Amino acid sequence: QEGTKVPSKRKQNTSVVTSDLLHKNLLKSEQKNWNSISPTYKAMTKRIKEKLEELHNMYTLSSGSPRMRLGENVYFEENGCIFLAKADDGEGNAEILFSVEDLGFSDAFIQRIRISPDQRYMAISLKSENSEEATCIIIKLGNLVVVEKVIPSVFSFEWAANDVLYYTTQKNLKCQNVFMTTFTYQKHTKLVYTEQDARFFVDLYCTKDRRFLTINSNSKTSSEVWLVDCRHPFEPPALVQARTTGVIYHIEHRKDQLYILTTYGEPAEYKAILTDNYIHRINLDTYCRSYRNSKLMKAPVASSGKENWQLVYALEKKTKLVDFEMFSDDCIMFLKNAGHLYLNVISFVSHSVQSIKLPSWACEFELESHPELTTSTCYFQLSSPVHPPKRFAYSFKENNLIEQAVQEVPIITNCHTTRLLAKSKDETLVPITVFHNKNSKELHRRPLLVHVYGAYGIDLNMSFKEEKLMLIEEGWILAYCHVRGGGEQGLSWHRDGCQHNKLKGLHDLRACIRLLHQLGFSQPKHTALAAASAGGVLAGALSNTDPALIRAVVLQAPFVDVLNTMMKTHLPLTIEEQEEWGNPLEDEKCMTYIKSYCPYQNIKPQCYPSVFITAYENDERIPLTGILQYVQKLRKAALDHASRTSKKGNWIPNIILDVHANGSHCDSSWEHSLNE
Repeated sequence: QEGTKVPSKRKQNTSVVTSDLLHKNLLKSEQKNWNSISPTYKAMTKRIKEKLEELHNMYTLSSGSPRMRLGENVYFEENGCIFLAKADDGEGNAEILFSVEDLGFSDAFIQRIRISPDQRYMAISLKSENSEEATCIIIKLGNLVVVEKVIPSVFSFEWAANDVLYYTTQKNLKCQNVFMTTFTYQKHTKLVYTEQDARFFVDLYCTKDRRFLTINSNSKTSSEVWLVDCRHPFEPPALVQARTTGVIYHIEHRKDQLYILTTYGEPAEYKAILTDNYIHRINLDTYCRSYRNSKLMKAPVASSGKENWQLVYALEKKTKLVDFEMFSDDCIMFLKNAGHLYLNVISFVSHSVQSIKLPSWACEFELESHPELTTSTCYFQLSSPVHPPKRFAYSFKENNLIEQAVQEVPIITNCHTTRLLAKSKDETLVPITVFHNKNSKELHRRPLLVHVYGAYGIDLNMSFKEEKLMLIEEGWILAYCHVRGGGEQGLSWHRDGCQHNKLKGLHDLRACIRLLHQLGFSQPKHTALAAASAGGVLAGALSNTDPALIRAVVLQAPFVDVLNTMMKTHLPLTIEEQEEWGNPLEDEKCMTYIKSYCPYQNIKPQCYPSVFITAYENDERIPLTGILQYVQKLRKAALDHASRTSKKGNWIPNIILDVHANGSHCDSSWEHSLNE
């Protein structure tokens, strides 16, 4: 109406423009700084790159990609090409079905593959390094390969029937919608399920016998599963058990019984992990259903509520369930206890449990892709940061473990693995895994690289990396600190290191590094600390509280400004993350507590270790602005301290930020990780 005063936006717009200009100026300054510093390392970079390529060709390439067997056909992917071989023919006669380049996606890699039950269709997801969102392509197989459909921004997908595909869409790092699409007579797509709660993330999974497709909606503290009957894929999904705070569960099926991995009842030691898929390339299927310790229960399909759940098997305290696979008469559990890996075989026929301790050097499992339900052998790979993947098999007929003879790959024999326990501030014993060269003498003089994460109930990544083996060969010591907040010892281990317990993770890290030095593993002036993503919270906090313990810090896409990030509810993950960090907007005690450890908030003039940070310009999870401001503040504090003191031997740390225009917080190709 005439005369109505229009609220002025001038002040708001000026603020936004100023902030944007500041961001651009900071970024430009850091890029200029990096361009002037990076040539210093040119010779070293060249040597390291050549060594890593040599190790990659020697170990990683020879291990091959996972195989997917369906009847007499074996499908696999190598170098962006999908191959088909006959099971009895061997892979020498494999034919190329198509390549990523054929589809017009030369800069993408294949993240997930699903083949329809009748093998007429294949669905694949393609992902570039510059985005967390993948594109799903449905291909009709046959003499002539035809692209049937292209679906953008897809996270997970499964075939419910020969020509019926269910998929979830991803937007702003959230998956909340499930769609169904068909490919034959009456082609159509419709919305099947929508999650209304922003704390929940939706993914899909098919039970091993393909009887049900499960729609899984998980937050960090509860979950809800809906079943789609694959015999009647157009019928509405049926609820298994309504979400209940503290109850998380995952469904498998066998002979009209639902088998349920759950936290329900005591002890409650299972949790699905759906956050902070960081840095290293992951197996998406394991990511969608990762576990902390659990119990196995069962219930009839027709009466699936938790009041009907019956206990089948409960794990020991502080035992973590790493993976779980159902077979026709057995199920296999891959377990972790006190750093050691075990394989438990539960027989549904004899009602017995067999436990097998796996080799002491092993730190990571990877199940081979989609072993068949009726198979007599379960194949999997074992690895560690310094041991390349090695293939093993468990025979159900022989009840024993078989080490597979593969291509002639040099065996790592000169690396010693040690497991330690450090006593934290509250007397809690914190596990440490240490690797060093058996031939190294005077370990107290050797450089030490310490790794930490401690968030979301996720274990430290301990899969094989060429650069870790290279460091061992060059005399380094590697230490992995399994601090609270991570998931190495179950759900309680995570709870003891999140929200108002976050400082316990910092106390654990401090205790671990001190114990390593006391036992003669290196010394502070030769010690570096490495962390990625949320691990940056503890690494940054230790740099503030105990800078004399370490000489250098290497951070990759680090979370270093907890307080300001958790105050911004417009960011895609803030609401979801409140279950990990707390809600400072509504809880003053929470705000005070976060301030007490937040790396950015606690920077002060003192002698800091040198810091090297890799960040990504378009990172959706860790805003670049926070990292830019952290680096500026840290550099100023270090310079202020140096200008105030004139001690003999006083030094100014190198604080370097390398911002990548390409790449993202998550998956990366071998070439990209090699350049980093």
